[in-house]
Amino acid sequence: MTALQTLELNPGEPARATVVILHGLGADGTDFLPFADEMSLDAVGPVRFVFPRAPVRPVTANGGHRMRAWYDILAFGGSAGEDEAGLRQSFAAVHALLDREVARGVPASRIVLAGFSQGCAITLGAGLRYGQRLAGLVGMSGYLPIADTTPAERHAANAATPVLIAHGTRDPVVAAARGQAAREVVAALGNPVQWHDYPMEHSVCMEEVQEVERFLLRTLGGGT
Repeated sequence: MTALQTLELNPGEPARATVVILHGLGADGTDFLPFADEMSLDAVGPVRFVFPRAPVRPVTANGGHRMRAWYDILAFGGSAGEDEAGLRQSFAAVHALLDREVARGVPASRIVLAGFSQGCAITLGAGLRYGQRLAGLVGMSGYLPIADTTPAERHAANAATPVLIAHGTRDPVVAAARGQAAREVVAALGNPVQWHDYPMEHSVCMEEVQEVERFLLRTLGGGT
């Protein structure tokens, strides 16, 4: 398995926590650099932000055009089934990235995994299956992939990991109902779940950024 390319914002001293943010379809890790700049996490201590880049692959729903994608999309809306092989490949790649952060000296319990759209799907799928307890998961404008197998495959280490799920009520790309379905499955697993929706389309708004900041402060020990 080829290691993921990453962009990083490193603190000027050894990191005490890491936030990994997975981009959406056709995007790039640079998309969330401004997101990180809006975060005031001084209370947490030195934080490393890691922005992995998805591999370039053909995407069926986009006419087979090659673009950065965590997995193939057979049809928009999920009506044509899921690329389970591609999903599991990306789960494994993200697990390897998390392992690397632990090897660099940041315990898994000080790592938050976050993602937008396709990145949200990988965040929820990989995060719940990871073998070490993470500080938290943040899913934005996405859904829970291969949901039927998640209860059996969710790792006990992340049975109580807090999860924040946020979505736009006007999202034409990933319907808000798919985000709500993810919330229901994850809550049924027993994970504490926060749900937030906003009057927006397939995007991120400042209120959402502020909510994610509060979540990071709570889960990484810098707030209440």
